[in-house]
Amino acid sequence: MMYLQSPQDQRAPGLPARGRRRSMNPPVPDWQGLRVWVIGASTGIGAETAKLLLERGALVALSARKAALLDEVAGGHPRALVLPLDTTVHAQVQQARDRLLEAWQGVDLVLVVAGAYVEMRAETFDMAVVNQTLDVNLRGVFHCLDSVLPTLLQQGQGGVGIVSSVAGLSGLPKALVYGPTKAALINLCESLYFDLSPRNIGVYLINPGFVETPATAQNNFAMPGLISAGRAAEEILDGIRRGRFHIHFPRRFTNWLRFARLLPYRWYFSLIHKVTGL
Repeated sequence: MMYLQSPQDQRAPGLPARGRRRSMNPPVPDWQGLRVWVIGASTGIGAETAKLLLERGALVALSARKAALLDEVAGGHPRALVLPLDTTVHAQVQQARDRLLEAWQGVDLVLVVAGAYVEMRAETFDMAVVNQTLDVNLRGVFHCLDSVLPTLLQQGQGGVGIVSSVAGLSGLPKALVYGPTKAALINLCESLYFDLSPRNIGVYLINPGFVETPATAQNNFAMPGLISAGRAAEEILDGIRRGRFHIHFPRRFTNWLRFARLLPYRWYFSLIHKVTGL
């Protein structure tokens, strides 16, 4: 099974022929039979994305720490492959990769959704929590990339999507550790695109706004544009289908933040303070 491309995208490796391809990544016209690995599939966005992919005919490998939750999401589906792992343990990610390749002999799309969310301000700074968040949100993502990049490069096709957050676009209150880790993922995706796009490998930067998940359930402030995890999954798959690089949603909220980051700092800080009250 191959990562699907339109005929004009079937070309030898080299600089992207942007005049011949309007989308930044190879579009995905049909999910039927595609091999997709969702890492962070036990709850929230990852779980809903895995379910939607199964509904649309993909072969789906589901990974996260809690095997029981993965089994529940998979629901005994014949096209589901449950691969429990902890992304912070490099060897576990590699072992899961080996099992996946043994079953499928390749992979068409890897979605790294796993992440940790924790509120932190200067007066509650906790280095232990900082290190835990860095391990999950950054080191864990690099463990995943180390495990899948050789396969994607050898195949000369496929794609990788990384879930960051609009909190990574610019500094926000209560995001003293979460925000910087997500900002790093944005930079990582941008850098990956330079290396993988010429090799016909898609890179998808996924920046959700507020989504109803177990993580955001702890928030004690208003969350503008809050959407369901199911809606987030639809947005992600639609963005990948269209070959977009930057997939962000809900746009009425995310575009506002994208504009705010362009303001002079004095205006930006004043605006965020006014909007959040923080």
